[in-house]
Amino acid sequence: MKEVEIFTDGACSGNPGPGGWAAIIKYEQEEKKISGFENNTTNNRMELLALINALSCLKYACKVRIFSDSKYVVDSINKGWAMNWKKNKWMRSSGKKALNSDLWSTLLDLISFHNVELKWIKGHSGHKENEECDRMATSEINM
Repeated sequence: MKEVEIFTDGACSGNPGPGGWAAIIKYEQEEKKISGFENNTTNNRMELLALINALSCLKYACKVRIFSDSKYVVDSINKGWAMNWKKNKWMRSSGKKALNSDLWSTLLDLISFHNVELKWIKGHSGHKENEECDRMATSEINM
């Protein structure tokens, strides 16, 4: 099974507001950078879209290590919250509707196809790939 590393970040100018997402995908000596823009969105949606778009680039099932500075994304997957929302028809334990269920549904499908490990990294702390993803996502907003 191929081993891939993915680094992601999302950014938003206002919340909601214009937003950008970015990802760096590494496989062996190859590196691919992707990014995108949405006009009226939230930071959490941009974080999710970064991951969805990166995983969508993978043509085969892979062992994937994902690095994100989004506690929302990492904790929702690692602590099983997103799977519970799905099981409960996108309702949270508080009885409120889970936000971004459209993106969570897509992401959970992609994750189930791969062997995924999510790791949280502190944002704006000098991590090379995270800083580059932040620059890419922010530049999408400023284009």
